[in-house]
Amino acid sequence: MKKVILILFFGSLIYSASSAQQTADSKLDSLEKVWEKSLNEVVVTGTRTPKLLKDSPVMTRVISASDIKKSDATDISDLLQTELPGIEFSYSMNQQVSLNMQGFGGNSILFLVDGERVAGETLDNVDFSRLNLNDAGKVEIVKGAASSLYGSNAVGGVVNIISRERVEPWTLNVNARYGEHNNLRYGLNLAFNAWRFSNSLSAQYTHIDSYNMVNEGDYNRFYGGSTYNIKERLTFRATNQLKFIGRVGYFFRERNSGVSTHDRYRDFSTGIKGIYDISAATNLEISYSFDQYDKSDYMLGSRRDIRDYSNVQNIGKAILNHTFSDKHILTIGGDVMRDYLMTYQFVDNGSRKQITADGFAQIDFNFHKNFNIIAGGRFDYFSESGLKHFSPRVNVMYKLGRWAVRGSYAGGFRAPTLKEMYMDFDMAGIFMIYGNENLKPESSDNFQISAEFTKGLFNATLGGFCNLVDNRITTVWNKAMNGMVYMNIGKMTIAGLDANVSWRSPWGLGARASYVYTHEHVRKGEPYTSSTRPHTATVRLDYAKNWKNYGLMVALNGRILSKVAVDEFASATSYEETVRVEYPAYTMWKLNITQSIWKGIDVIATIDNLFNYVPKYNYSSTPSTTGISFAIGLSLDIDKLID
Repeated sequence: MKKVILILFFGSLIYSASSAQQTADSKLDSLEKVWEKSLNEVVVTGTRTPKLLKDSPVMTRVISASDIKKSDATDISDLLQTELPGIEFSYSMNQQVSLNMQGFGGNSILFLVDGERVAGETLDNVDFSRLNLNDAGKVEIVKGAASSLYGSNAVGGVVNIISRERVEPWTLNVNARYGEHNNLRYGLNLAFNAWRFSNSLSAQYTHIDSYNMVNEGDYNRFYGGSTYNIKERLTFRATNQLKFIGRVGYFFRERNSGVSTHDRYRDFSTGIKGIYDISAATNLEISYSFDQYDKSDYMLGSRRDIRDYSNVQNIGKAILNHTFSDKHILTIGGDVMRDYLMTYQFVDNGSRKQITADGFAQIDFNFHKNFNIIAGGRFDYFSESGLKHFSPRVNVMYKLGRWAVRGSYAGGFRAPTLKEMYMDFDMAGIFMIYGNENLKPESSDNFQISAEFTKGLFNATLGGFCNLVDNRITTVWNKAMNGMVYMNIGKMTIAGLDANVSWRSPWGLGARASYVYTHEHVRKGEPYTSSTRPHTATVRLDYAKNWKNYGLMVALNGRILSKVAVDEFASATSYEETVRVEYPAYTMWKLNITQSIWKGIDVIATIDNLFNYVPKYNYSSTPSTTGISFAIGLSLDIDKLID
């Protein structure tokens, strides 16, 4: 298998060199225009209204379609680790994937698809494998508290995957990728625009075999599996002022987690949105969304499929935007959600439900082309806990020549979930995990400041952040109950620095380097230990050039993570004593080469783990790699081929 991939990989390089030599005198694309376009990218996540990236006072990172292509990522976890420092995906119990984003876990980072929430969680994290990038146009990331716009779960930030918008009469792309351990990825994207309709259909299948790790550790075997993901989006423009957007999606994943039993995960989602331009200055958006995420145990012998988890969310939303004095924007809105949860972690596989409601308002003051202030707040209500919470924020930006200075304050919060309030779960007869109906909401005061410098094809940003977190929810060992109990802990501080430098030359060479320093301070005696690596960085070097009938893109991506010391339980049966464990530092590098050998035909060759890093011991936070790996892929734009 490896020999076949090597032959294809180096064969593609040979073709690249020969084609480049034949067309070396062809005209170079204007990369300055591409750079200017990136600075004028329209973002929506930080303000819920369209705004140019360079003019937004909300610090937003955009991962463009070009960046996604250069990363050769399959899902959102692959992409974020490649592009952003300060983010680490690791394993929790039974190889369930957990997120740490600059000191905040997966239950504190809100993941959206085209602005809509996703249901379901495992160990406080959404199913990242359902968030694939097959039809993604870009990803917007807002770090820091965003509860004033998005409420609970946005205390640490928001990640919004935005689908690709196409204006061509029709497009059809099919793609395939093959790599180590029978790692397969097949994709299809079909879109058309006709009369008042536009449609986008996306489908993806992935598979990877289970395999043994090279060395011993906390886990010795990687669990493989397969996924199917289908999404359909239809837009109807009833008039020049009114349009409707309907969507439907289905996701299925099977994980080979046992000899006699496999884990299965399913999701069905649908929704409809109406957007009405009441006038040139006023816009109204009303939407309804449904999302049901289920888990089941599939018995291989009897072929029984036993569902033991279901999270169903019904959400209604309305947003009104009004522009006055031709420059200031008022945004008001509200959401109502019915949240239903049935789980094996409740008594007798029971169920719970609650209604959440909110109202929010925001004013975007544009006093001068170089001075912008956004201020707003949101009030949330949770029926099951009786919780009421107000979250304010203020964002300011001032431009001076090539400099842009941004500063912000935002209040964040996270309400206790149904699971955290009512859990009653037997951990394989070893100990119990109990919920707590008296939990207080987590809250935070988030402060950020940054300075950005842009000159020509060079851009640099340096910023600092500080999160004052109170009542963080975690599990604490209770000797009297002989189990873990959800509790609030005291105040903690998460602070650090965030730096980014990017540059692109007129002849096609580009570079980006990003670094994050994160420090967590917890009061002595609190039952909480940090697992956040203090130093992380990402690096990318890329080269892109187009000739008459040939294009070449080479991207080298690297991620660098420092060591971190954590406290772990002393044994599988002792939950009162902990030992200090040091997770080692490591680096991972990926080389991606894309060749456009003819109109609509791309050949992609990838070397992952370029320098053959293999952990000496497999901790939960070490990558599940057996060493250097190779992959080859093909992408066909059928519409361009027959044009």
